[in-house]
Amino acid sequence: MEKGKIILLNGVSSSGKSTLSRELVDVLPHYFHFSIDDYDYIIEKMEDRQEGKLIPIPTEYYFHRNIAMFSNSGVNLVVDHILHDQLTLKDWFEVLNGYPVFYVGVHCPVEELARRELARGDRRIGQSKEQLLFVHQNDEVYDVEVNTFTEQRSDCVNKIIQKLNVKAF
Repeated sequence: MEKGKIILLNGVSSSGKSTLSRELVDVLPHYFHFSIDDYDYIIEKMEDRQEGKLIPIPTEYYFHRNIAMFSNSGVNLVVDHILHDQLTLKDWFEVLNGYPVFYVGVHCPVEELARRELARGDRRIGQSKEQLLFVHQNDEVYDVEVNTFTEQRSDCVNKIIQKLNVKAF
């Protein structure tokens, strides 16, 4: 069976990855959105954080292996993720080495990230600024890069699709 394709949208919190992911899934046939935020919610539901009953392994460990599992089954994914530290980055490349991954760097200016964090109300203020100290700082090689502040969302989606060289709906 041919492995499913993986489109990785890597960017800091509030950079626009989830919105782009949903729009890509709307126009790409046979792709599914898979988000670290949604996956973290599953882990959170399993844990009892008030009682300190926690799964002692980072969520990303399971998330990366689930991405591989879907790809091994021929499922195409648009992955909304943050390769936010050395451990996460290392695990990503160890698990998904040899998989058909298309890398998208999602950028947004720090001032706009702060505004979005404030407007959303569900993020710790300053989280994206902290993540910028690592994300996009490790000589990442992207197949395409987009800026969700300077480019219209539809232009970002079209830019990704053009680089992918696939037909959209």
